[in-house]
Amino acid sequence: MTTNKKSALGRGLSAILQSPETDITSRDISGEFVAGAIAEIEIDKIEANPFQPRSEFEEASLNELAESIHQQGIIQPITVRKMGYDKYQLITGERRLRASKMAGLEKIPAYIRIANDEEMLEMALVENIHRDDLNPLEIAMSYQRLIEEVGIPVNDVASKVGQNRSTVVNYTRLLKLPPEVQIAIRDVQISMGHARAIINVEDIEDQLIILKEIIDHDLSVRQVEQWVRDLKKAQVSQETEIKKLPNEKPVLPDSYRSVKDHLAEKFGSEVQINRNAKGKGQIIIRFDNDEEFRKIVSLLQ
Repeated sequence: MTTNKKSALGRGLSAILQSPETDITSRDISGEFVAGAIAEIEIDKIEANPFQPRSEFEEASLNELAESIHQQGIIQPITVRKMGYDKYQLITGERRLRASKMAGLEKIPAYIRIANDEEMLEMALVENIHRDDLNPLEIAMSYQRLIEEVGIPVNDVASKVGQNRSTVVNYTRLLKLPPEVQIAIRDVQISMGHARAIINVEDIEDQLIILKEIIDHDLSVRQVEQWVRDLKKAQVSQETEIKKLPNEKPVLPDSYRSVKDHLAEKFGSEVQINRNAKGKGQIIIRFDNDEEFRKIVSLLQ
C-alpha cells in the first residue's frame, strides 16, 4: 500500500519549478542555480541573514507556521543571495526558513538575488516593517536603521514602505523617549497615540509621571493630550512671570537707606547699596581722585 505525501511546495509554485519550459530555474554551465532563478535549495546550504533586524520570534507563532507548511507546503519562496559555489545567504523569510526546519523539510523554494550588504539590510528591514505583529518601537528602529545605516533619505524611506513622510518622522521620534517609556511601548502598556502625546513634553520627569498615570489609571489618548496641553500652558505662564522678574528692581529696605545716607555723609562721597531679594548685595563707594581715595581708606582704617 502506498501513501501520497503532500508536496512541501504550493501547487502553483511546484508546477513552476517542475516545468521544463520556463527559464527562471535555469542553471549555469557548472550546474549551479543562477541569480534571478526560483530554485528548490537545500536548507542546510542557506546561511542566516547577519542583518536580520529581528532577534526574537514567538515560538507559538513559529509552531503554527510549521504545521501550516507541513500541511500546505511553502506558498511564498524565501529570498537568498548567492555567496559562492552551492552556498547561499538568507535575505528575507527568516520565519519561513525556521518553520520549514521545524516541519522537517530538507529543501525550500528560494528566489535568488544578487545583493551587497547595504541592499541586504534594506530588503530585510523593508520586509520587517510590513509585518503585522510589530510594535511601534520595532517599526521606529527599522525606519531609523534605513535612514542611518543604509543612508536612505526620510522621503525615500516613506516611499519604499508606502507611508507619508510625517508617519516615518513620528515613528523615529519615539526613539528619543526615555527607556521607561520605550519599554512600555514594547510591552503594549501604552499605545502609539499615548507615546506621541508624551513626546511633546520636554521634561523627562514629567514624561515619566504621565506614563505612570496612564498605566495606573488607564488614561485614554485624549486625556493625555489634554494633560499635555494644560502642562504646556502652565509652563508658558511660568516662563512669562520669570522674564518679568529681572526688570523689577528689589526695593531697598529703610534700614539700608539710612545706612547708605550715613556712609555718604561720613566719606563725603556718593555711596550705592545694591541688594537682591535674597539679601545678597554690595556697597559701592565712589571717588573722583587719588586724594578722595586716600581719605576713604583712612576713614575705613
